[in-house]
Amino acid sequence: MCKIEKIYGYARVSTTEQNEDRQILSLKEMGVPEKNIFLDKMSGKNFERPQYKKLLRRLDKNSVLYIKSIDRLGRSYRDLSEQWRIITKDKGADVVVIDMPLLDTRREKNLLGTFISDLVLALLSFTAECEYRAIHTRQAEGIAAARARGIRFGRKPSPLPANFHEVYQKWKMKKVSIEEAAKMCGMAKSTFYDRARTYGKMTISDQ
Repeated sequence: MCKIEKIYGYARVSTTEQNEDRQILSLKEMGVPEKNIFLDKMSGKNFERPQYKKLLRRLDKNSVLYIKSIDRLGRSYRDLSEQWRIITKDKGADVVVIDMPLLDTRREKNLLGTFISDLVLALLSFTAECEYRAIHTRQAEGIAAARARGIRFGRKPSPLPANFHEVYQKWKMKKVSIEEAAKMCGMAKSTFYDRARTYGKMTISDQ
C-alpha cells in the first residue's frame, strides 16, 4: 500500500479547451492512483504551475513519477534538463516517460544507464523545443499570409452609420473636411479615415 502511495503522475494541457483524458488514462493504466495525478491547464513555457509545484513537494527517494511524454513536462531544452535534475538528483525520485521506454530511470542504475537516459532526454527535449518553435513560426506565417489575402483578425467592425455613403461622397469631393465628416458620422477622425479607406476599396471592387 505504501508503494502505491509513492506512485505519482503529471499531466498538462496548454489551454482549458484542450482535453487531458488521453494523458490521464495512460497514467491510470500505469497504476497511478487518481488522487496522485496532478494536472495543470496552462502553457509549458515555464514551470510556474501550481499543481507541478505541489507535486514536487511530494516527491522523495521512494517516489516514481509517470508522465505521458516529455513535452508534457515542458518545452524548453534548458528548463527540461534543469527540472529533470531536480526530480532525479535533488529529490532522488525516479521518472518514467510512458511514450519513451528508454527514459525510465529505474532501469540500470549505473553509469551506462545514466548516460543513456541523459542522452535520450537531451535529444527529446531538444526536439520538443524545435517542434514548439516550428509550430509558432508556422502560425505566424499563416497569419501573415491570411492578412496578405485581406483576411482581418480581431473584433468585427461595427456597422456603418446610415449617412456614411453620403458623407463619404462629400468628403471625397472635398466638400467637407475629414474632421467634419467624422463628426457627422459620430466617429473619431482616425476611425472615419480607416473606414473610408476600406469603403473606397470595396466600392472600386464592386464596379
